[in-house]
Amino acid sequence: MYEGGDELNAEQIAQFLASMDAGEECVAGSEIHRLMVAASERALRISSRMNANFISLADTRAQLEELFGRPVPESVGLFPPFSTDCGLNTHLGEGVFINSGCRFQDQGGIYIGDRALIGHNCMIATLNHNMEPSLRGNIVPSPVHIGADVWLGANVTVLPSVTIGDGAVVAAGAVVTKDVPARCVVAGVPAKVIKNI
Repeated sequence: MYEGGDELNAEQIAQFLASMDAGEECVAGSEIHRLMVAASERALRISSRMNANFISLADTRAQLEELFGRPVPESVGLFPPFSTDCGLNTHLGEGVFINSGCRFQDQGGIYIGDRALIGHNCMIATLNHNMEPSLRGNIVPSPVHIGADVWLGANVTVLPSVTIGDGAVVAAGAVVTKDVPARCVVAGVPAKVIKNI
């Protein structure tokens, strides 16, 4: 059981990620919820250090590996500042570029395909709260999948459970609430297809 204040160990991280990846509702105050809070504290420590002291893009990539808890392809680029309230469930393909000011709420899993471009100030969310007011503190994880060669314009918001198909473009400021077909352009709030590529 996690008591708070300690670093998460590999077994606790595996337990937490298994629950998130299974899409299990995280009950407020439960052991999984405590692990989620601990993961958030860990991510805040690492990302605060990364954002406060830029050295080089290679150093930023090395700090991303610490944050994500897994290797990051050498072809990945990220311009800080970057924030996440977990970090342990983000998966990046080759050649992904993440511009400055992005925020990933990745507990439910964020999967970004090869050569995807993530514009300034994009927000990717993978958590919902229970709709019943008496259970509103409970959290329901659901992944986001962003295909290869996708371009998210500046200030795009992607909501939980969304899949964006390969080669799609999401116009600046759009809010993506449902799946986006491959090789199309979507825009607006909520995002709608405006043309095919």
